[in-house]
Amino acid sequence: MNDMSSTELLVDGPAIILVEPQLGENIGTAARAMANFGLRDLRIVNPRDGWPNESARRAASRADHVFDRIRLFDTVEEAVADLGYLTATTARSRELAKPVRGPASAAGIMRGHMTAGVKTGVLFGRERIGLTNEEISLADEIVTLPIDPQFASLNIAQAVLIVAYEWRRSGLETEEAGLRFTTPNDSRPATKQELLGLFEHLEGALDGVTFFRPVEKRPVVVQTLRAMLQRAQFTEADIRTLRGVIAALENRPTRPRKRADGTETTSREADD
Repeated sequence: MNDMSSTELLVDGPAIILVEPQLGENIGTAARAMANFGLRDLRIVNPRDGWPNESARRAASRADHVFDRIRLFDTVEEAVADLGYLTATTARSRELAKPVRGPASAAGIMRGHMTAGVKTGVLFGRERIGLTNEEISLADEIVTLPIDPQFASLNIAQAVLIVAYEWRRSGLETEEAGLRFTTPNDSRPATKQELLGLFEHLEGALDGVTFFRPVEKRPVVVQTLRAMLQRAQFTEADIRTLRGVIAALENRPTRPRKRADGTETTSREADD
């Protein structure tokens, strides 16, 4: 059992370990992807262009809370020494007898370990050749993505993004639970009373222009219109907007407003 609490572990999420990344931009964009989905522990093994790397910082695009905590290691063994569960990413078949999982399954297993106070991590290989068999042998399991085998090459930051997304998703009851925006403008769903008011307003306006012809078919047409509008799942703001549109088509008076000359009017006509 690790001496860190499970709460602390879950805040940082699993460690992301990049092995000998060649481009600073890939390090920075990986840090940015981690920040998007709440991961903070980024470890780098022997980066080709040395450290610090300004290209990496620029590519991180203000993900400073991740970037400034980056730790460097000389070997993979040192980078993963404190982890109790490690998974390695690879797109190629290997002769190693290890369980192979998709990113969603792996994220759930890591969350279970970390809830129990066990540090976890995900190993990502070099841009051109990935991970060696010796490096993969350090892992408990292998993670691979369901990509097209005809084009299996994936940018490191893209792979990190997918794993980070699945990590965050594994902590939500539903995917929608993590969305920042649901109903536009935070407007609540329309009540049935508000919908009925819209129906009656529209039908009255259509009566005024003798839309329902022949008259005996009015009930069927009204029923069809109401079913169409019901399926739209309007918000309270939608209802107000639509009733304003209908009122404008009816040329109803508006609320009193001042003209340019200072007089008041309720006409919808533009001021001269």
